Amino acid sequence: MAGAGEDAGMDAVQRRLMFEDECILVDEQDNVVGHESKYNCHLMEKIESENLLHRAFSVFLFNSKYELLLQQRSATKVTFPLVWTNTCCSHPLYRESELIQENYLGVRNAAQRKLLDELGIPAEDVPVDQFTPLGRMLYKAPSDGKWGEHELDYLLFIVRDVKLLPNPDEVGDVKYVSREQLKDLVSRADAGEDGLKLSPWFRLVVDNFLMGWWDHVEKGTLHEAVDMETIHKLK
Repeated sequence: MAGAGEDAGMDAVQRRLMFEDECILVDEQDNVVGHESKYNCHLMEKIESENLLHRAFSVFLFNSKYELLLQQRSATKVTFPLVWTNTCCSHPLYRESELIQENYLGVRNAAQRKLLDELGIPAEDVPVDQFTPLGRMLYKAPSDGKWGEHELDYLLFIVRDVKLLPNPDEVGDVKYVSREQLKDLVSRADAGEDGLKLSPWFRLVVDNFLMGWWDHVEKGTLHEAVDMETIHKLK
């Protein structure tokens, strides 16, 4: 198994996901061009030498008080351990149900699957037709010297009250935040307080889109914010 020796310290659950999960490779226009292991998709060496770009999604789940659910990634995550981020961030896999392009159903199916895997949220709490895809962004972000991200990321919003049972293999902590609490969290992360860090993709959404979209969440007008034509290339 490639890399098995040097990755001997990798958590067993994360190792299985890294080698068994097949991510969807895309070009910069989001056309599917192939598939590759999650392991290879997150090796900076592969990202840089082969320009591997994979499809991803980021879920922003709000409760009926319009508070946003955040998660802290578990300490055993290979990329960005212990950072705080949006509700759920993962990848549709190279399988029929998650490759469906119509109405972005493949990405919605993947989001429903991972909300259960990571946060224990039952499928009936997050029906696939309740996700609103608001936009897409392309970004690259190193995690450490070896690992990183290069993703074409679908940004999915949903407003639902849900049951939570976080999976400790995936999630270290969770909390709902108001806008003001999120602004405080960002300020504390910028100041480096208590080692607090935010994921780079979450920070890109916060800096470029989130507060304006939050207005639409509260007004019930999310459909007005949808722009799935543009692929925002962010750094």
